[in-house]
This record gives sequence, structure tokens and C-alpha cells, in this order.
Amino acid sequence: MSANALETAPPLPEGTSVIVIAGPGGVGKGTIVAELMARDPRLWLSRSWTTRSRRPGESPDAYHFVDAEEFAAHAAADGFLEWAPFLDYFQGSPVPEPPPGRDVVFEIDVQGAANVSRLYPDALVVFVDAPDRATQEARLRGRGDSEERIRQRLAKAEEEVRAASDLHGVVHLVNDDLERTVDRLEQLISAHREG
Repeated sequence: MSANALETAPPLPEGTSVIVIAGPGGVGKGTIVAELMARDPRLWLSRSWTTRSRRPGESPDAYHFVDAEEFAAHAAADGFLEWAPFLDYFQGSPVPEPPPGRDVVFEIDVQGAANVSRLYPDALVVFVDAPDRATQEARLRGRGDSEERIRQRLAKAEEEVRAASDLHGVVHLVNDDLERTVDRLEQLISAHREG
């Protein structure tokens, strides 16, 4: 457990489910979550904060992009549910404030998923991976990551796969077909809501 997480979970509106989509960089989490959001109006995305620079072609609202000073100030004010250093930058999940009647979605790394699931033990936690590291590498290259960043993310992926096996109740999905992966996630979310 990271020391960079709140000790107790902030309350959520009555009936709000917590859905965590975790996995290494380049496995398609962002694409999957965007498709889920387009399909299900009951979902509300918790936009992560990051101090890294925006990648070429990356949507300006993919993250809340901030400098290290603003990130540190937000952390000091207990504005993050959890946060951590990652590679050579910081990232964190702000305290969620979903509107009533909406379920909150976190698109985060495995360390973040461990913290969120500790705070919200009833969360649906899904670990998404690429079919293999070659596919992940091609996706990282396709989105414009530098050679150094690709090398770092591939090395980190193996660590994240091992860490994911320790997550309580985690569901593992391989993103080998976007439509099928999103369909499966919709089924998992529907079962979780009924659960």
C-alpha cells in the first residue's frame, strides 16, 4: 500500500459503483474507456492528473495536465484519492465527485488500482493487458512514445502484471479485439451493478 493515498474513502452518492480499469501503458485502456463512456451514460470518468507532457496527438483532456508545483499543492490539500511517482513523473486520482446516479470509472495503473480497491473494497477491478509485449510495443510506437519511454513502459508492464495478481477479486482481460473487450466490460459492469 502506498503512503500516498487517503486513509479512508470519501463518501460517494448513494448507489454509486466504483469501476477500476487498470493495466500497463499501451494496452488500450484509454480507447476502451472512451468506448465504454460513449455506450453507457451512467458512467462518469475520474480524470487523472499527471505532471508528464502531453504526447503528440494526445487529447488535451486525456488527463488533467499540470506542473509539479500544482500537483504537489493538490496532494498537500488531500485533493487526491491516491497518487504516486511513475517512471519520471507523478500521476494521481483526484477525490471523485460523481453526480448522483452515475458510477465512477478510474483508468489507472496497478498501484493506483490497489489503493482504490483498498478504499472501496466493493469496486469492480479489471486488469487489461495486450495479447503480448510485441503488440503493446507497436501500440506505444503508434501513439508516439519515444524509444526510451517504450523501453521503460515494456519493462514496467512485466512488473504490473505480477502486481495485478495480488489485487483482490481482479478480473483479467486481454485486449486482442476492442469490440469484444468492451462488450465483456459492459457485461462485467452490468453484473456488478446487479450484484
